[in-house]
Amino acid sequence: MKKTYPKAEEYNFDGLVGPTHNYAGLAIGNTASMKNKDEVSHPRAAALEGLEKMKFLMDRGFKQAVLPPHERPDLRFLRTLGLTGSDETLLKSTASLSPALLATCYSASSMWTANSTTISPSADTQDGKVHLTPANLHSYLHRSLETEQTQIILKKIFSDSRYFVHHSPLPSLPAFADEGAANHNRLCHEYGKPGVEAFVYGRSGFFSAKETVVFHPRQTREASRLIALHHQLKTEKIILVQQNPKAIDAGVFHNDVICTADKNLIFYHEFSFVNTEGTLKEIEQKLLPDPLFKIPVKAKDISLQEAVSSYLFNSQLLPQGKESWILLAPKECEDQPSIREYLQSLPNNLIREVCFIPIRQSMQNGGGPACLRLRVVLTEEEAGAIHPGVILNSELYEKLKHWIEKHYRDRLEPKDLLDPLLIRESREALDELSRILQLQNIYPFQQ
Repeated sequence: MKKTYPKAEEYNFDGLVGPTHNYAGLAIGNTASMKNKDEVSHPRAAALEGLEKMKFLMDRGFKQAVLPPHERPDLRFLRTLGLTGSDETLLKSTASLSPALLATCYSASSMWTANSTTISPSADTQDGKVHLTPANLHSYLHRSLETEQTQIILKKIFSDSRYFVHHSPLPSLPAFADEGAANHNRLCHEYGKPGVEAFVYGRSGFFSAKETVVFHPRQTREASRLIALHHQLKTEKIILVQQNPKAIDAGVFHNDVICTADKNLIFYHEFSFVNTEGTLKEIEQKLLPDPLFKIPVKAKDISLQEAVSSYLFNSQLLPQGKESWILLAPKECEDQPSIREYLQSLPNNLIREVCFIPIRQSMQNGGGPACLRLRVVLTEEEAGAIHPGVILNSELYEKLKHWIEKHYRDRLEPKDLLDPLLIRESREALDELSRILQLQNIYPFQQ
């Protein structure tokens, strides 16, 4: 008798852009972030762009949810460094000590929720529960400040222990550097059916491997292996594969900048992995008897530099019927002639529609459509057990739009990070947001 599996759907949990969205160029290896350092940012526009992206998918019938931004500036962190005084004094002394440190505590990088967590659906785990591990984001200080708040929020949303297992982040050490789902792909025939989980790493924490020469790889093999172990994944259904150092040096700081997948379709550049052909064969074998559909892109058609500048592979693949997908790409793909022409003449009919979404504020800081969302596969029972206040619907959309227009500044310059009013404005905004989402007492200032 053919085995049946529970119906499951994929939910996109997008990060709301925070009120302190700014361009500080803190992420070495992220070429867009580095290029736009100290430029004027537009927090209101950034938040509205992200919200419109969510509404676009909601209107198309996809399951869409929101994750709230973190409290910024992170004054608690500054005080752990021994800095004292009033908020205003604290800002001034931090700026005097290090402008980069001030920018770090103001970073709104929690908007890129693809980095926040690695999640394995119940179909893949041996205990039949959804497993969540917040990323330690060890590689960069501004991102590492997110981990504790991420776990607090996730435990509020996925609180039912009958369905969800929360793991502590891995130790924040170089050997266990973890960048979350940005380096994780799941291949499956149907969401509710057991799949193959592919963990992509840039380096080993202990042993030498093929090395980069320009930028330091972020994810370690050991971190990926530990997460697979903690999530109780079957060894025969996981694959660990190394990123191509050439891609990392071109600005592919995470695997989701050079490869994306949904169900049993993978869309990838030939320089995605150290051994791309061998990697795809291994995935095919582990996915049997189900087929693997592949859309390879050759460097002669799209160079690594073009892939990075357009964020073509940081698009979202979304299912549209049987064996057919939508590609939600950043507007930059339409604006770049070589990318637009490629997408107009895709070599097969697997991607039936390409939609271009304007998220320029996020793109200028190095995050495309896929960076802004965390994918969570849930059965109907599991979906019924999550906190309902974060599920996007028309009413919540209108509330969030009004909230952004009410609280967010039109523009931020680097000098504005010294303005103590920005602290008060941000806290007032987040306090109201926590009531809108019915997630009270998630922020330090609310305790």
